[in-house]
Amino acid sequence: MKSIFLIISLNLIFSSSSLNPKTQICSNNYIQLEAMELLSKSISYHDSKNIWNKSRLLMNIEMTRPNRPKRNTQVEIDISKSYFKSKVLQEENKIEQMIENEVCKITFNGNTSFSIDEIEKHKLTCQYALKMRDYYTYLYGLPMKLKDPGTIIHPEVNSKVFKGKKYLVLKVDYEQSVGSDRWYFYFNPKSYALEAYQFFHDENKNDGEYILLSDEKEINGIKMPKIRSWFYNKDDQYLGTDTLK
Repeated sequence: MKSIFLIISLNLIFSSSSLNPKTQICSNNYIQLEAMELLSKSISYHDSKNIWNKSRLLMNIEMTRPNRPKRNTQVEIDISKSYFKSKVLQEENKIEQMIENEVCKITFNGNTSFSIDEIEKHKLTCQYALKMRDYYTYLYGLPMKLKDPGTIIHPEVNSKVFKGKKYLVLKVDYEQSVGSDRWYFYFNPKSYALEAYQFFHDENKNDGEYILLSDEKEINGIKMPKIRSWFYNKDDQYLGTDTLK
């Protein structure tokens, strides 16, 4: 999953007279929406009360990786106050990162000064803390984060079978100042829930990863995927799982 750090429905039945003028019927019997309509419906499913941008969220995440010890992370996010805090417990170590209004504070086992070895081994830098803030706010803020400035959403919505399930798919690029990866987002065609996403550094090389989402956990009224399972695009190699506890 390390590459993600480099920076990461539609089966309603309406009569034809009730359709939005921008909406059309496809041959697969689904109602075809434009991209922004699909995104709005997915956001309404996950965050119907518009909580993401104005509430403090507390999440406990268990991370499992092949041949590595489990890691437990508590994450607090408050977009309205530009606040992020994480507490990482792995084996005998406790790392805390806090960023508030772009001011960074890091502690390692309660200490605020570290040796060179500790800094390198445990990534005790504000640069890494900012990267983790962006990582968590992006992935756990989806699909709401797709409305952020710099997001380029292609207008067409495609229907695709991905890993054995049928989805409605959004294709997303980013302005150069934001990121260079290409993303695909896979939505349940009945509920509009976001159920998978995928990114490429170079799509022609089939690099990058895909993430399958399953189950749900409600955090402050937001429906979040409970389980995120990560795989390489090129060979389906399993990379790990993040679980909301």
